Amino acid sequence: MKTAAVTLFDLTSGQSARIVRIHSTGSKGIRQRLLDMGITRGALVRVERHAPMGDPVEIAILNYRLALRMNEAREIEVEPEES
Repeated sequence: MKTAAVTLFDLTSGQSARIVRIHSTGSKGIRQRLLDMGITRGALVRVERHAPMGDPVEIAILNYRLALRMNEAREIEVEPEES
């Protein structure tokens, strides 16, 4: 039985995960920019917080913080780390 994919947007504040896949984010330029910023398969990422309305999502990756739009966070499939 296959479970639904978990995305970066689905994680709660303080939760960590490994990036499994980056789906198409509409524009090829946005996908490349995410890859250039270190959002690559296998990278460890931690959700710092969600804005009150859910957009943007602040994450910590490679020793820096980054804010992603809600639609970008929903395109990044992750595997949550066990705490």
